[in-house]
Amino acid sequence: MTNTPDNKRSIETVLAHSGRDPSGFHGFVNPPVVHASTVLYPDTKTMVTGAQKFSYARRGNPTTDSLEDALKEIEGAAGVKLANSGLNAIALAILSCVKSGDHILIADTAYGPTRHFADTVLPGLNVDVEYYNPAVGANIKSLFKPNTTAVFTEAPGSLTFEMQDIPAIAAAAHEIDATVLMDNTWASPLYCQPIAFGVDLSIQAGTKYIVGHSDAMLGTIAASEKAWHKLDTLHGAMGSHVGPDDVYLGLRGLRTLSVRLERHQKNTAVVLDWLKTQPAIGAIRYPALESDPGHEIWKRDFSGASGLCGFDFAAGTTQEQAYAFLDALTLFGLGYSWGGFESLAIPVRLKGMRSATNVDPDLHSVRLHIGLEDPEDLIRDLGQALDKAFA
Repeated sequence: MTNTPDNKRSIETVLAHSGRDPSGFHGFVNPPVVHASTVLYPDTKTMVTGAQKFSYARRGNPTTDSLEDALKEIEGAAGVKLANSGLNAIALAILSCVKSGDHILIADTAYGPTRHFADTVLPGLNVDVEYYNPAVGANIKSLFKPNTTAVFTEAPGSLTFEMQDIPAIAAAAHEIDATVLMDNTWASPLYCQPIAFGVDLSIQAGTKYIVGHSDAMLGTIAASEKAWHKLDTLHGAMGSHVGPDDVYLGLRGLRTLSVRLERHQKNTAVVLDWLKTQPAIGAIRYPALESDPGHEIWKRDFSGASGLCGFDFAAGTTQEQAYAFLDALTLFGLGYSWGGFESLAIPVRLKGMRSATNVDPDLHSVRLHIGLEDPEDLIRDLGQALDKAFA
């Protein structure tokens, strides 16, 4: 059982009860799905003074408030804002803490679309982007410049699954008053609360484990006291708004996050124990494994693991064999997302991950998302695919 940052209620209880007030909605357990644009005022004085909670639906409604309030409690945040995708959340978070002339450090193994945003949008805003080795820890100080204003972390790393010493990086960044951001999608706020480690902006691709059913796009940004005002101001200025149906699907998914992640973690452990025995499989990347280079940091900072993992094929495996394996899978779909109930797989080449510490860029790799199916069925599927690819 994991406790919330205030240690008053377990996070499982918070997941079930946060962000809802049945007494405010005629006793209904779930908040209403409010489809709206215009909000009416009772009189002119209320309108011109803004003395009313809701002013215009773009700035929120009872549905968005419910999810934001729930995540605020779970993340231990000063406030939360919603975005229409994980990438949109990343972009909004970064833009809230950099300006023209600033320097931002980004983990070299960050999510590919994060790098694409940093490489294509930020230079046009005269923001200097520099990628750092995720193993740098407190030595990130050596990379600071007089104009460094933000450090973007991600743990575990996208595709490479290496861990970072987030508390050490955050402490160093705060010495120069830089804002620390973290993509925490892999663990979700259930298994890691970054703000407790000094992170200022905790980002989730809510599309993944928060929604949990592969049926909605959503991003979330939880902010510390330091970062909240700028995030709130930018979010409003950008006119960012998520439709109420998608917000409601995020709320619905949040209620079962604990039981789903527990099953994802259990299934992944069973599948990886089997993969370890297969001669065609090389290194397995999953920080919850004792053999993983980042296991000690994971054990210190995280209270659980999700269903996303990766592995290399053994040396000598050809691209044709790697693709034949993937094409032979029947229960694992070929899809770029993850976090839903279903198992997924994608081919991976790690040649672009310059600073990764636990990968061989010359090997063919696979990223797996272990879903909620029976793990023995998943093992049989993996086994028959290996047989066909390496016969």
